[in-house]
Amino acid sequence: MKEIIAPLSKMLSSGEISSVELTEKYISAIEQENKRYNAYVSLTFDKARQQAQTADKMIAEGNATLLTGIPMTLKDNICSDGDLTTCCSKILKGFRPYYDSTVWSKLKAQGAVMLGKTNMDEFAMGSTSETSCYGAPLNPRNVNHVTGGSSGGVAAAVAGNIAAYGLGSDTGGSVRQPASFCGIVGLKPTYGAISRYGLIAYGSSLDQIGVLANSVKDTAVVFDAISGVDANDQTSVDFNFGNIADTLGQTDVKGLKIGIAKEYFDGINEEMKSAILDAVKLFEANGAEIIDISLPVLKQALPVYYIIACAEASSNLGRYDGIRYGYRAESFNDVEEMILKTRTEGFGDEVKRRIMLGTYVLSSGYYDAYYKKACLLRENLISDFEEIFDKCDILIAPTAPNTAFPLNFKGASPVDMYLSDIATVPINITGVPAISVPVKNDSNGLPIGMQIIGKKFSEGAILNAAYFYEKTAEDKVGNVSGGVNL
Repeated sequence: MKEIIAPLSKMLSSGEISSVELTEKYISAIEQENKRYNAYVSLTFDKARQQAQTADKMIAEGNATLLTGIPMTLKDNICSDGDLTTCCSKILKGFRPYYDSTVWSKLKAQGAVMLGKTNMDEFAMGSTSETSCYGAPLNPRNVNHVTGGSSGGVAAAVAGNIAAYGLGSDTGGSVRQPASFCGIVGLKPTYGAISRYGLIAYGSSLDQIGVLANSVKDTAVVFDAISGVDANDQTSVDFNFGNIADTLGQTDVKGLKIGIAKEYFDGINEEMKSAILDAVKLFEANGAEIIDISLPVLKQALPVYYIIACAEASSNLGRYDGIRYGYRAESFNDVEEMILKTRTEGFGDEVKRRIMLGTYVLSSGYYDAYYKKACLLRENLISDFEEIFDKCDILIAPTAPNTAFPLNFKGASPVDMYLSDIATVPINITGVPAISVPVKNDSNGLPIGMQIIGKKFSEGAILNAAYFYEKTAEDKVGNVSGGVNL
């Protein structure tokens, strides 16, 4: 995979191209390619042109960073002042927040250029981005397949070269799984490493803003820019990561202890399993120590996740009632009927399903049996992961048990689709960081993603391991043609 940010920044600082010119190239590419990918659901071209002018002034005055003047995108659940932000749901039709999320404030201060908001599963609930009220984004690797979810639009924009990078959210794999499906890099940081202020909530104890980019180095550059404690988010943590991007490649993997949990490979098809274990052999050949471990508690992760996530969703989505903003039913006799009809008409089927599941597990008589028990099991998962990281430095696992689904693939039931999150949800439950990197394409030409997992606040370790693999392994995934290829 090729780096995008540093080469573009060099072109901008040398005067080979201006940010205004670069932005126009991305705008032209979006106007041409978005009809094909349905990646963007709202566009901010006028603001992008103004931001590009500001970036050119910063460059001329010597105040630029690597991200100054680089066009990017935000998932449609990350707020920016005055810009349409709908979570791809009918119930937030026309909603424009009056403030910036912390991540966008940080990027804007560095002269970033935002091209628009990108497609997603409605309220981030899904694994294919097909629950979007705008229709599904399509995978640039094969437009007959999904992008993954819920940050599918960001993944499509980055993979399709119509955004240099993007920010998504990851509640149960929603950055890593689309990255895997689209053959790019996706980082889900430690819970609290990046402020969630301005991220429209799904499951507050699980949500984390993450980065999607074309290379590990690009991912590290963006993470460095947006991480850090924030007074507006009491769950954010004051941890000094240093400048991770500058440390990449300075250490090799000799002596690195890599854990391989057999439970992560249960049910994985042989082609994917072989691809990831071949990648592990590359680490081993360069001096890493491979440790076989067992994590039987992983089998509890999926039910724990869906109980906690749906419970938190049923609480968080209670604010959407048609009274203050967003969609409102047209005909009703009283307030109660208005709220009922607004939610019935405004929420999609998957969101309703999860709200009902969450309301059920929180209800009297079921709270102890489901929600309380899930919280106790969550503590067991956290404890077991901490013990594992006493034995090894990182874990390597599949990102997903499958490559990208064909469009409109539903499985036998909704539970079948929930199973596609089995490799990613333990990371959100335990709050640890993980990164997905592409390893090769399967026999159908669809990318296979490898997940590198670390203990809390070990972003430096997992990014370095991912960088080593990216630089050492032969690129068997390649880049998508089209879009902006400078």
